[in-house]
Amino acid sequence: MYLTWLDNNSWLIELAGKRILLDPWLVGNLTFGNLDWLFKGSRSQERSIPNQLDLILLSQGLEDHAHPDTLKQLDKSIPVVGSPSAAKVVQQLGFIQVTTLKPGERFTLDDLTIEATLGSPLGPLVQENGYLLTANGKTLYYEPHGFHPPTLKEHAPIDVVITPLIGLALPIVGSLIKGTESALELARAVRPQVMLPTAAGGDIVFEGLLLSLLKVVGNTDEFRAKLAQNNLSTRVLEPKPGERVEVAC
Repeated sequence: MYLTWLDNNSWLIELAGKRILLDPWLVGNLTFGNLDWLFKGSRSQERSIPNQLDLILLSQGLEDHAHPDTLKQLDKSIPVVGSPSAAKVVQQLGFIQVTTLKPGERFTLDDLTIEATLGSPLGPLVQENGYLLTANGKTLYYEPHGFHPPTLKEHAPIDVVITPLIGLALPIVGSLIKGTESALELARAVRPQVMLPTAAGGDIVFEGLLLSLLKVVGNTDEFRAKLAQNNLSTRVLEPKPGERVEVAC
């Protein structure tokens, strides 16, 4: 298994001979509803679009997971698997092979199985996805906001986990991204061999009114210490943006 972190929530996963582009934001700026004054993410340099992709996997329909400018540059014949909100985004952009998954549903691509899990709730009517990717007896779990369903323990042990290890919170609203404590509870439940953080900034600069209100909760060193305190042997890997890492498990 090879993993390449492409910044923010974007990953290239190489598993079972397949190349899967996950939640890509690789070019252009990131805004929500074109409200630059509220929130804007920009890159010091744009990332190259990975080639020979077998699948695009989208956990959410929001711009930081289904980034329109990035998706517009991708070959529209590449199969896409996504949450219901993400599927709507790519269908509107002209992708022709789109599979919508709801929690508990599965998609199979040769030796690779992808199962949607209950992910982040975005308001009372929108439920987003996490994913379990299984091949050759190994399982990778991804959820970008730290919302992990208790049913995940039924899949234990899970070999590799990609999830936030640092939290972000807003006054009154509460946690937007659950970090250390949520990740620690997950580690206790599924005992992964390896965990990798996602949703971090990498080489990205963020600005806007929302940034001044966000509170960062925890850090990776604190998380490593908590793993040790709980007698968990899970390794934490922190690849640099663009670095291709072989994950042996």
